[in-house]
Amino acid sequence: MFITQAVDPEHPALAATIPKIRALAVRVDELVVLAQSARGDGLPRNVDVRVFGSSARAGRGLRFERELARSLPAGAVVAHMIPLYVLLAAPLVRPRRIPLLLWYTHWHATWKLRAAERLATAVVSVDRRSFPLDSAKVRPIGHGIDVSEFPCSERATGDGLRVLVLGRYSPAKGLPTVFDAVSHVEEATLEVHGAALSDLERAHRRELERFGYELGDAVPRVRLPELFARSDVLVNNMRAGAPDKVVYEAAAACLPVLASNPVFDELFGEYPLLFDRDDPASLADRLRWVASLSPDRRSEIGRALRERVAERHSVETWADGVLAAAR
Repeated sequence: MFITQAVDPEHPALAATIPKIRALAVRVDELVVLAQSARGDGLPRNVDVRVFGSSARAGRGLRFERELARSLPAGAVVAHMIPLYVLLAAPLVRPRRIPLLLWYTHWHATWKLRAAERLATAVVSVDRRSFPLDSAKVRPIGHGIDVSEFPCSERATGDGLRVLVLGRYSPAKGLPTVFDAVSHVEEATLEVHGAALSDLERAHRRELERFGYELGDAVPRVRLPELFARSDVLVNNMRAGAPDKVVYEAAAACLPVLASNPVFDELFGEYPLLFDRDDPASLADRLRWVASLSPDRRSEIGRALRERVAERHSVETWADGVLAAAR
């Protein structure tokens, strides 16, 4: 059983959950997906999507428990990113000695997360550093990227450096640092796309307008390969603790990436692709370095990153890791 917020191929943040559902489905006899909202078109035949959404919180809780109860027993229950799902599921799942897993990759260490960590039989995350609590239950299994969605593109060379930024307009993304750095790199141009899904993000987007860059809206996942293909480098200044999946997606498309989160040291390896967070001078220095590279050198870096995503962060290795943690 897989519990998530939404099953929607057009959701700006959660569409990437669908490849994970497919990967789990091919490894089990039956997969029940509990979701607050769902569009289940195109999923494998052995996937049964059940919705617990309601306009009222109490109604969602009651429907959640009802759908969970009628879906048990199960070989394992996996809660996707929401600790509350573990708290709600535990009274029905743990007495039956069914493995209860939490997939979580964020810096928020709320009381709900602490309680969920105690109730879960295992916690799966990208890396030990992407789970904010010190826990022996953590199993690092990579991020779960569908590499087939992101073909490796040969990029046309030009005089400038085409910089791409993708993600929500959240203060946690550190976009002012990126904008400041790009403004000090003469050969750099910037393309930005993202969603604003909360009042905080909408307000932050308005604040970012003072930098003078065009701020694009979120793009459908099917357009991501197009954006990667016309860019020279993706920049990610996400707050440490949450390894942004867009870094792995860009890397899967053979696009060099600059990022500030130390957790990417495993992906970047010998390449100097990390910069100091909230340090525009550090990022500007890295951008100038990328601009100085020959097309062949950039291609070499991009292909090495794609190989590492395929080996350690693919949706197939992710699904295998979930099933191993559930044993």
